[in-house]
Amino acid sequence: MQALSPALSAHDLACRRGERLLFRRLTFALESGAACHVTGANGAGKTTLIRALAGFITPYAGEVRREGAVALLDERTGLDPDLPLRKALAFWVGLDCCGDLQAIMTRLRLDALTEVPVRYLSTGQKKRAALARLLGQRAPIWLLDEPLSGLDTASQALVSTLVREHCAGGGIALIASHQPLDVSGMMSFAIEDFAPAGEDA
Repeated sequence: MQALSPALSAHDLACRRGERLLFRRLTFALESGAACHVTGANGAGKTTLIRALAGFITPYAGEVRREGAVALLDERTGLDPDLPLRKALAFWVGLDCCGDLQAIMTRLRLDALTEVPVRYLSTGQKKRAALARLLGQRAPIWLLDEPLSGLDTASQALVSTLVREHCAGGGIALIASHQPLDVSGMMSFAIEDFAPAGEDA
């Protein structure tokens, strides 16, 4: 973790997809140790919110503030598809100069897949590989977009455990998912609650 306490907030945030205004007047503030679950139907704006919070897109209106490094988990692994899994993960661990790769791979049940090229991994294996990369980054702010999709029951439970541990260590986690997580004390809101009047979410 960084010396400064992490923080993530949005004030009067509004985002569009094409000509459609997805949500507006969205305001929240997360400090060290906080977790937030954003729910909503597919297409309601959860991924757009995540991308705006990460700084990948410019909001239509409002402001996003971040204190601390951000790690994003979405449908892409961010790993070279042609490399064996261990080498693909080692590239990022070396770049970030942190993380015990072997311990991370063992935690995510990836030991038996070290020599398998990333492109040949199953959907669930790719998601666990993406989680391994997330752990290796050691960023204080996690933005997780549908982290449970494609995972079996044991792996879904592990995601909840990882979020609990991350927040217990002072990190922040914002999770956009239509599936529940087992994280006590987690705040929650539905993205549809901020849809413009008359919009079909």
